[in-house]
Amino acid sequence: MTTHAIGTREEWLAAREDLLEREKEHTRLGDDLARRRRELPWVRVDKEYRFETDDGPKTLADLFEGRSQLVVYHFMFGPTYTAGDPVNSSIADAVDAVRPHLQARDATLLLVSHAPLEKLQAYRQRMGWATPWVSDGASGFNGDFGFSSSPADTSELVPPLDAGQLPPIVEQNARAAGTDPAGYLSEAPGFSVFALEDGEVYHTYSTTWRGLEFLMSYYAILDRTPKGRDEGEGWQLWLRRRDEYEGS
Repeated sequence: MTTHAIGTREEWLAAREDLLEREKEHTRLGDDLARRRRELPWVRVDKEYRFETDDGPKTLADLFEGRSQLVVYHFMFGPTYTAGDPVNSSIADAVDAVRPHLQARDATLLLVSHAPLEKLQAYRQRMGWATPWVSDGASGFNGDFGFSSSPADTSELVPPLDAGQLPPIVEQNARAAGTDPAGYLSEAPGFSVFALEDGEVYHTYSTTWRGLEFLMSYYAILDRTPKGRDEGEGWQLWLRRRDEYEGS
């Protein structure tokens, strides 16, 4: 027998009406935050970054592909990785489907990682993504924007595994990516936006970690189900690559 509160249809409608007012407040707050994001000052990108792409070396301006907006997902895939982890892969799954719609609104979407291009190409082929994926190589792009560091630098910040100070998701994802925790944490996930105007590239927005949940559409859906995210202490430990779920 369920332990959840049970009510009549009338009671449900009254509670739903009250919740709807809160949801409308949340929507209006979201609209205000979106406006504030658009009003952030732009920062001109003066450094000449070079990226390795399927079509050869390209500059940051080249990556816009003739559009005026560039949307970048900083996919955690460092030089020591052999595969993308399930969490970043789930995000790439989600954004891959919306790319044509973004292009229709003058925005180019792509993935950027610090690993060599051939590793990215192999994993992209495995996952069947259409979204372009480029390597920042030795340009320093991911590092300059705070999404990459050297494993040596990271290892100084990573406690020993037996100290029990790392979240379980770190060890699990490091293993799934074929690297160790220091190598895994040398990368961070991120979302950045750039604008191209009069031949100049500008950085307009970035976010990371929980700020990326808007890309994880499955969370928004689960938040509306009776069980919610149902993660308990096992934050994101349930996530798998889409071809690794039982019965997939």
